[in-house]
Amino acid sequence: MAQQHPGPPGPTARFMHRLLELLAEDAPADDFRALAAQARAAGAGPEALAELDSATADALRIRGTLRQHRRRERELTALFDTAGDLAALRDLDSVLRSIVRRARMLLGTDTAYLTLPDEEAGDTYMRVTEGSISPIFQGLRLGLGVGLGGLVAQTARPYATPDYRTDTRFRHVDEIDAGVLDEGLVAILGVPLLLGSTRGDGGKVVGVLMAADRSPRAFSSDEVALMSSLATHAAIAIDTARAMADTRAALAELAEANTVIQAHAAAVQRAEEAHDKLTDLVLRGGDLPEVAAAVAALLSAPVAIHDTDGIELTDTAPDMDPAAAERSALVQATEESHALGRAVPRHGTWICAILAGPEALGSLVLHRAELDDPDRRVFERASVVTALLLLLRRSVAETENRVRGELLTDLLTDPDRDPAALSARARRSGIDLDRPHLVLVAGTESAGQERLGARARQFLFACGGVTAQHAGSTVLLLPDDGTPPGDAARRAAVQLEHRVGSPVTVAAAGPAAGTRGIAEAYGEAARCLRALVVLGRSGDGACASELGFLGVVLGNRQDVGHFVGDALGPLLEYDARRGTELVRTLRAYFASGGSLTRAKDELHIHVNTVVQRLDRIEALLGAGWNEPQRGLELQVALRLLEVSERGAEAGG
Repeated sequence: MAQQHPGPPGPTARFMHRLLELLAEDAPADDFRALAAQARAAGAGPEALAELDSATADALRIRGTLRQHRRRERELTALFDTAGDLAALRDLDSVLRSIVRRARMLLGTDTAYLTLPDEEAGDTYMRVTEGSISPIFQGLRLGLGVGLGGLVAQTARPYATPDYRTDTRFRHVDEIDAGVLDEGLVAILGVPLLLGSTRGDGGKVVGVLMAADRSPRAFSSDEVALMSSLATHAAIAIDTARAMADTRAALAELAEANTVIQAHAAAVQRAEEAHDKLTDLVLRGGDLPEVAAAVAALLSAPVAIHDTDGIELTDTAPDMDPAAAERSALVQATEESHALGRAVPRHGTWICAILAGPEALGSLVLHRAELDDPDRRVFERASVVTALLLLLRRSVAETENRVRGELLTDLLTDPDRDPAALSARARRSGIDLDRPHLVLVAGTESAGQERLGARARQFLFACGGVTAQHAGSTVLLLPDDGTPPGDAARRAAVQLEHRVGSPVTVAAAGPAAGTRGIAEAYGEAARCLRALVVLGRSGDGACASELGFLGVVLGNRQDVGHFVGDALGPLLEYDARRGTELVRTLRAYFASGGSLTRAKDELHIHVNTVVQRLDRIEALLGAGWNEPQRGLELQVALRLLEVSERGAEAGG
């Protein structure tokens, strides 16, 4: 029996094979349907055509299933990739751009974008766009309930439209419609970015993810589901990024707090060490200059210590005492520091009130513009130590001044009672009466006299000495440092006025030594003080020798020659050098009552010569020489000169 070989496939088998090829190629549906026409043209019978139609329908169903699987595969890949991006989140903007890009790619839209809410403005703004070409569209802001995106944000539900411009479900506003038109968008799909669940309302909307085409299009439920999945990832990315930002901020705050705590601890430790060092200096007997020098060394800047009236007690650099006009500003800054309980900056310096409980003792001034927190603490601790020193100093000074004041009162009351005992008492109190001293007598209106006594003790903190109340005035006994008595009186008048707050008149005498000499100097200063008041010079300071002929009357030493020399010296020198008679002419002028005629008869010269001599006298003595007060001094000087000359002639 001969072997049979299969013949060539029939027409139906050939078309069936072609269907498989089309499936493998994922050919268009029209290519599948074209096979039936080809089979008819090839002469296939009805039975074959019916079989082919059935196979074609099966092939198209298989093709759709394969396509759906491939699309699902792409979607899952995109979601997995997005999840991977989220897991490796480093930059929120990069993740959001990736989500928007994948939404556009998976849905095949012309553009995709994501909006986020602006809680302060109460609307939403474009955060990321992909495929957008319109700057107007990219800058749009959508209010809640406005447009498709605003409705999604308000309702937390997805919305889609095949043609946004004609869809009446949405609230259209000109600004948004203009942006959509400029971008050329027609079909739009928007889904909410939801986080968690808030009171069963579906979650909190943290943004909206949208995809759009520039031609009409109906979005399927699968596309809405895909967009919702991407939106969920975007919401998680935003929440994660915010949580990480909060964590980083918290860590930064903790690190900053730790740095601050460490710096604070170091500042406190440094301030404590400085406090201990300064306290030890005070307890070892250090005085104000030593404390000021130690503070200046700690803070690398000059330091001054002032009393409550702004008057400098000590400083570490020359010429730092503020002018009188600046003292009020210093006192005001000290009051501010007292009220705040800390140092305050003022015009390139730092000022800290020196306090003993609620009582202000003065101020510490640091000549430095910038002061960081550690140095400020050191400066403030230094004021506490300075307060301790001032309290100790005041206590000692008040005790010493009480003892010395009693001594001074006894000396002024009866210096001859027991000079040796008075001198011995003085030595025990640290006063050497055999050394020269200046005696100052100060007075003010009766209401301020008691305050003047207290302020005088403060004045002595800076210059040493002793003070006492005697015969209704304040007496100050100061060691002689070479300062002229008048200058010492004026300085005391100025500083005591600042302390008392009203004019203080001060008279000075001396230098004097010994119990008798000091008592006589006090008498001269007391008389000078009364003269200053009578002359209307209250609030001034002077000594007897500065009061002209009154000084000759008031002074104990009756320095006639000095007075005559001050008044007539230029005329006496001129007559001696030139052989003229200016002094004789001046005497004749006063003796004739200022009459030129009687003066020329007295001198036996021409009246023009009298006028010429008087012009020369004015050139030597200055204008105003013949005014009443100056004229009286010249007449007294002429009389004293005459008496002196007669005495010399008699002695000769």
